[in-house]
Amino acid sequence: MSTDGSRRRDVTVADVAKAAKVSKAQAARALGNYGAVSDDVRERVLAAAEELDYRPNELARSMNTGKSNTIGVVVGDIENPHFGLAMRGITDTAKKSGYNVILINTDEERAAEVDAVRVLLDKRVDGLIVAPASSVETSHLQQVRESGRPLVLLDRAAAGVDVETFAVDMGSISYESTQHLIEAGHRRIAFVSTVRTDAPYVPGMTLDSSQISDRLDGIRRAFDDAGLPHPADLIRLNAGDADSIMRITQDLLSGPGAATAIIASDGLIALSVVEAIQESGRSIPDDVSFLMYDDFAWTRLTTPPLTVIAQPVYDMGIAAASALIRQIEGRKAAGPGPELVATLIQRGSVGVPRDAEVLVPAAGIAGMLPDRR
Repeated sequence: MSTDGSRRRDVTVADVAKAAKVSKAQAARALGNYGAVSDDVRERVLAAAEELDYRPNELARSMNTGKSNTIGVVVGDIENPHFGLAMRGITDTAKKSGYNVILINTDEERAAEVDAVRVLLDKRVDGLIVAPASSVETSHLQQVRESGRPLVLLDRAAAGVDVETFAVDMGSISYESTQHLIEAGHRRIAFVSTVRTDAPYVPGMTLDSSQISDRLDGIRRAFDDAGLPHPADLIRLNAGDADSIMRITQDLLSGPGAATAIIASDGLIALSVVEAIQESGRSIPDDVSFLMYDDFAWTRLTTPPLTVIAQPVYDMGIAAASALIRQIEGRKAAGPGPELVATLIQRGSVGVPRDAEVLVPAAGIAGMLPDRR
C-alpha cells in the first residue's frame, strides 16, 4: 500500500491476472479484446481491472493489435490561429471516430519536422497529418508514404509526395485580392511573409512553401494582366518576431517608393503590421490600405474593420482527419473531397490612395464599398 506523497506504482497486467486468478496471457487477451477467452474469464479480469484502477499500456497494446487509435499531427506554428483552428477540426473529427491526437510543433524547421515524424512513427500512430515546413525537401514524407503508413498533407503541397492534400487554391484568391487593390488605384502593393529564404526575394526563386509561392504568383499575374510593373521590391520574406515585422513595415512605408497597400500573409504578422502603422502615426486606409489572410473575430473589431481573405480552415482540418481515418480503416473514398475555397471579404481597410489612377469606372468603385460583416 502506497503512502500519501509517494508515487503510486502502475498496476500491471500481472497484477490484474493475480487478482482475477487467471494466467497473464488470459488477462492480456481479455484486456486487449483479442484472441479466445471465455466469458467467465473476461468478466473476472474486467472486474479485477476496475477494482485495481488498471490503465492499459497503449504502446504494448498497439504492438499486440497493430493499432494505437492515435493520429499524429505535425504543424509549423501552433501559435498561429490558422493552425489552431485547423487542429480543432482535426481533433473534433478524430474524437467522434474514437481516435486520440498527438500534436508536434516544429517552428517551421524542416529538421524538427523530420524528428517529429520519426517520433510519431516510433509511437506507432495509425497515421499522420503534416503541414510541411518545406514543399521542396520532402524525402522524409516520401519515406512515410513508401512505408505504407497513411499520410495526409494539410494546407501545403509537397513535391513528389502523391497523397491526399487539403489546401485552398491560393493562386486564384491572391489574384482576386490583388486585382481588388489595383482597381482601387494601388500600384505599390507590399506582401509580408514569415517564409524563410537565404536571400532577398527575386521573381521566380524557389520557395519552401507552396502556399506562399502560389500567393506571389497570383500577385504577379494580377499586375501582368493589368499591364502594370510588378513591385517585386516590396515583397518581404523572413518576417520573424514582432520587432522584425515592425522594422519591415517601417521600411515599406518610407521613401518615395513607399507601399500604399500591405498584404499580411497570416494573423500574427497582421497584428504587428497594424501596430507598426499605428505607431508611425499613419491611419488605415487613409495613409495605407491593408489586407490580410484569414478571418478572425478581432479583424471585425478594429477601426476600421479589416479586409480579409477568409479560408475554410476548420473545414480543412475536418477534411484532412476524415480522409486519414478513412485510409486507416481501409475504406475507399466515396467521391471527390470537399471543395476548399477562400473568399475575399471587403470591409473598411482598403481605400483609394492619394493621386491614384483608378482603372475601373465609377460603378466599379461603388461596388467596392466595404462589406461590414
